Formats: sequence, C-alpha cells, structure tokens
Amino acid sequence: MMSREGGSVQEDGVSVIMPAFNLASYLEASARSVLAQTWRNLELIIVDDCSSDGTLQVAERLASEDNRVRVLKTPRNLGGAGARNLGMANARAPYVAFLDGDDLWAPEKLARQRACMQATGASLCYTAIQKLDAAGHPMGEVQPVPERIEYEQLLGNPVIGCSTVLLNHVALGRPLMPEIRKRQDFAFWLKLLREGAVARGVNEPLTLYRVRPGSLSANKLSAAAYTWRVYREHEKLSVMRTLPKFLSYAWRGYRKARNR
Repeated sequence: MMSREGGSVQEDGVSVIMPAFNLASYLEASARSVLAQTWRNLELIIVDDCSSDGTLQVAERLASEDNRVRVLKTPRNLGGAGARNLGMANARAPYVAFLDGDDLWAPEKLARQRACMQATGASLCYTAIQKLDAAGHPMGEVQPVPERIEYEQLLGNPVIGCSTVLLNHVALGRPLMPEIRKRQDFAFWLKLLREGAVARGVNEPLTLYRVRPGSLSANKLSAAAYTWRVYREHEKLSVMRTLPKFLSYAWRGYRKARNR
C-alpha cells in the first residue's frame, strides 16, 4: 500500500464518494465509518446536494479535522446520480467506492474487497448487507450475495447495493452513472457487466444499510417503475424479455421486504 501525503491518495488508493442531501443527523457516523477503515489510503469526497439543514456544516467540520475529507457542493439539487458523478469526476484515486450519507461500513470493508479483487481479477466488488433501522439497530436477516454474478443474472436479481460497491474506476475507463432519478446504480452495474466488467462478491455483511421512513429507496412502487425503465430504455430489452426479469426482480424485492 502506498503512503498518503498532504491529503492525496496514490496508486492503489480509494476515492469514497458520499452524496448527502439533508443528512445532518447521520452524516458524521457514516463519514467516520470511512475514516476508520483499516485500508488507510483513501479520500472521502462528501457531495452536499444543496441541503437545507446542517449537512454542509457537518461535512466542512469533518474536513477541517481530517485532510482525507474533501467537500463538494452542487450548484443545484442533482439527485443521487448527479452528485455521485460530480464526486467521480473529482476523484483522485484509481479505485472508487460509494457510501450513502446515512449508511455505514464495517472497518475492514475496503481491505476485504481489495483482497478479493486482487485474488480474482475483478473490476467490481460488492458485499452482503445488514439492514439497520433509523436508530441504527440491526433489523432482519443478513442479505447474502453470490460469489460472482454475470449480466444475465443481475438483470433478474439486482443484488448489488450501491453502498457496497468498490470499482477499479481507471481500469473501467472512468465511467459515470446514467442521469436518472432512481435506479441509476442498477443501470450502471448492468452497463459495466454488459461491457465486460468482472464482478465478484464478498458474502459478509460489511455494509450496514439504514432504512429510513420517507427515503427514496423506501418508495417501492416508484423504484419498480424506474426498474422497468432501466430494462426497456437503458438495456433496450423487448417486452417479452423484460417481463420474466421484472417478475424475478419483484419477487425478490417482496421477499426482502418481508425480511424485517
């Protein structure tokens, strides 16, 4: 592992992209779970997406305390895709990871993923998930992930959570997420796998996903509508090919919703 000097990251470093919109109550805990990683060669890019609470002030205080933290502010509310793309466009490291500003990581998350990627040659690595309630208490069973997943499997089983992912961003050509309001991460993983990315999973709950009432991901009907759009508009699937994939997605989503 290369050393970090003057807040920069080198060679095998990781740029962690953290979009944040009105997350003042959660942001510090999420950021500190990044700064506590055993993989020290990293930078944390917090992208304040025009928050109206104290999110920006929390982010700026964190940056004043640790020179690995950088703060970006969007000119207008861009949503998850736009905020993450702004972060990726400013990333200094060859590897990129994503963590929403209310989720958490286990301390060894990045180190375990880097070891997996080195052992398998993967350019995309994801982990299992443990859900948390709004107060941070575990809820439901661990959501496991397969050791590997290919494009066709992912179409019907969107098992890759955005906050779990580590990418070899340089090797993939520094791609950006599609600019859609929801399900942009699912569309992104599909594009990468369709274009030849190798995806491997670490089946350990190294990512802690917070379920908050009223969050974007909590609106299941809207998410389903955007998932259909991803199949039809982004992947250009026919209706006949879309239907079985969508039904598989819906069934898996129903089973996950019951795991509470």
